[in-house]
Amino acid sequence: MKIGNIDFGSRPLFLAPMEDVTDIGFRKLCKRYGAAMVYTEFVAADAIVRAIPSTLKKMTIDDDERPVGIQIYGKEVEPMVEAAKIVETFHPDIIDLNFGCPVKKVAGKGAGAGLLRDIPRMLDITREVVKAVHTPVTAKTRLGWDLNNLVITTLAEQLQDCGIQALTIHGRTRSQMYTGEADWTLIGEVKRNPRIHIPIIGNGDITTPEKAEEAFDKYGVDAVMIGRATFGNPWFFKECRDYMNAKEGAGNYPAAPLTIDDKIDILEEQLHINVERIDEYRGILHTRRHLAASPIFKNIPNFRQTRIAMLRATTVEELTHILEDCRLILKDLQNQNLQTATKA
Repeated sequence: MKIGNIDFGSRPLFLAPMEDVTDIGFRKLCKRYGAAMVYTEFVAADAIVRAIPSTLKKMTIDDDERPVGIQIYGKEVEPMVEAAKIVETFHPDIIDLNFGCPVKKVAGKGAGAGLLRDIPRMLDITREVVKAVHTPVTAKTRLGWDLNNLVITTLAEQLQDCGIQALTIHGRTRSQMYTGEADWTLIGEVKRNPRIHIPIIGNGDITTPEKAEEAFDKYGVDAVMIGRATFGNPWFFKECRDYMNAKEGAGNYPAAPLTIDDKIDILEEQLHINVERIDEYRGILHTRRHLAASPIFKNIPNFRQTRIAMLRATTVEELTHILEDCRLILKDLQNQNLQTATKA
């Protein structure tokens, strides 16, 4: 699969752009463990044009994480064009247009998924941004505004005609937000459309390696984008890749699985990356939501209190102490399970 001159290989897995989640430390870890492409947190066109320091900082890219995309959102043509030109000076590999964010502060103001209610404007933005930059432009959107307005099959062709070089489709409407199950049937229909020649990237509810495999096998997408399942779980890409390789006869599953020590070390590394990158207080804020959501802790009895402690931690020492306690508990549980299995 290729976008522009970038060759992602077969069945690539992408990290979804997520506000307050896909900071540079997290992106680099996801890249290390198998993400074929990562995206910055999405950024507002108006804030880029006004050169808001915090917004510009979100667009900082490290060569170790390439290929990387910067995703922008807005509701007016001129600010989106100007923002795209500025974004290009940060040298992303891809500029992605967000036409899918469903949250009220974005969609409610006519940007993101709000543009699903104004398709002509969405197309004007896309057409003008493509003309204004040399970097490959892609877009991400949803099936439609609601179940009575499932426009994606027509919209995909229209966006392609505007010059985008790939399209990501989230399998929900704006009205669904993130509730219910993602519907991949229309994503598959778009991919099977003989008039579509750009890569189609599927997104929504990829929570297991099996679901990642199914997205390729059943719906034929060119790439799969993964969001919430990566929280506290940057090695999820490795698990998916190992599983798919094994299904294709190219390896065993799991292949060199990460140990409990490996995973705790990765989470502690993420903490230290963020603290060194920002400062102790904000670095912890960036990290602790990942830690509290990490699936590695799901087997710890009465984890709720530990989770609360993670979310309340304010120092590296405090948070590290909690993680080390979890390490000991998890290894003890693992030993107990091994002893039980041996006796059986």
